[in-house]
Amino acid sequence: QAQLVESGGGLVQPGGSLRLSCAASGVTFSRYSVAWFRQAPGKDREFVAATKLNSGNHVYADSVKGRFTFSRDNPKNMVHLQMNSLKPEDTAVYYCAAGQRVITSSLSRASAYDYWGQGTQVTVSS
Repeated sequence: QAQLVESGGGLVQPGGSLRLSCAASGVTFSRYSVAWFRQAPGKDREFVAATKLNSGNHVYADSVKGRFTFSRDNPKNMVHLQMNSLKPEDTAVYYCAAGQRVITSSLSRASAYDYWGQGTQVTVSS
């Protein structure tokens, strides 16, 4: 049974950094497209970043481009999201997701992914 577990969230001041991790069991990340989404209170789930299966390219939401970096660690079956220059509007629960048949045009769509973690809270506040 597939299970994704996020970690690394917490409280950070504006301008600070956090590194989120997502560990998988029952899913081999190297065989999946993997993404990060986030959801703030009262808002819809929002795309953050993704990498397509068999592609070395990462796609980012405009709101995080230049500040967040997605990376894979295939030997450890993990993915990471390095978040720098954090802003209060980055406050949300962050989720990782994996999908086997995600086409390029659907990378930013939550419905394209088969498996989801439970999320980790990120709070950016002074």
